[in-house]
Amino acid sequence: MATPQAAPVISGGTALAGVLGDPVRHSLSPAMHNAAIAALGLDWAYLALPVAAADLAVVLQGLEAIDCRGLNVTLPHKQAAAALARELTPLAQRLGAVNTLVRRDGGGWLGTNTDVEGFLAPLRGLAAREALVLGCGGSARAVVAGLVKLGLGRIRVAGRDSTRLGRFLASCADWAPGLEPLAWEPGAEGQPDPLAEALAGADLVVNTTPLGMASGGDPAAAARSPLDPAQVALLRPAATVYDLIYIPRPTTLLRLAGERGCRTIDGLEMLVQQGAASLRLWSGRPDVPVIAMRDAALARLGGP
Repeated sequence: MATPQAAPVISGGTALAGVLGDPVRHSLSPAMHNAAIAALGLDWAYLALPVAAADLAVVLQGLEAIDCRGLNVTLPHKQAAAALARELTPLAQRLGAVNTLVRRDGGGWLGTNTDVEGFLAPLRGLAAREALVLGCGGSARAVVAGLVKLGLGRIRVAGRDSTRLGRFLASCADWAPGLEPLAWEPGAEGQPDPLAEALAGADLVVNTTPLGMASGGDPAAAARSPLDPAQVALLRPAATVYDLIYIPRPTTLLRLAGERGCRTIDGLEMLVQQGAASLRLWSGRPDVPVIAMRDAALARLGGP
């Protein structure tokens, strides 16, 4: 465990970094980043900055004007921030979304996306041929980009809305032409169930939906799962199940998968690693203390 750092001293020279979202006050990013900033000895402070969609453009201009050192971007602004960035990295162009904004020497913001790097970090050394992605929203795009980078032979994407699923695949066609759409609902009685077949053959299953995420306004939310127990029972014990949700720990999906004998991964390490990648870009420091960031996030969550 990393040595706890003293509380930062805010001075007249303290620089600002932060995360933009709406809502954003629940974010673990300030705890993670401020722990790393203290360990690095930077005179910075990282804040959660709630921003309404209508105000995003003027806020980005204002933060540039006050020499903000860097920004993370979370829901619902990732696509809008991509449109407002002066320049995009090739990955951000492919995804059509940014989670990190970096100051450009010539002015304006460079938009990039460290979600893919964060997603891949816990999968180093994974031997997988077939992957099943549950959901076809914004998070699924970063996941698919990561799976393409891994070089998997088969990637299937399951969605409940066939129209939305079709749009998702069309938007990825230029850089992920081999994606296979999969109907989430079972077929007619007596007909093969495509989802059951995919679950039985998958080496890796990734949940990108919000099903199973704890919600203060919905006490039953954390008990939900994108897959029911019978579906989880179709998985091979050698499979890996990766849930992008990290509250609660474990999610119902990961608890069921663990009981099945599967390797399980939640979204906390993705969060930590994408944040560390952002801080490296802003600071130019390769020695960002990932352990300190992870410990700070765990402390906020109140668990090991």
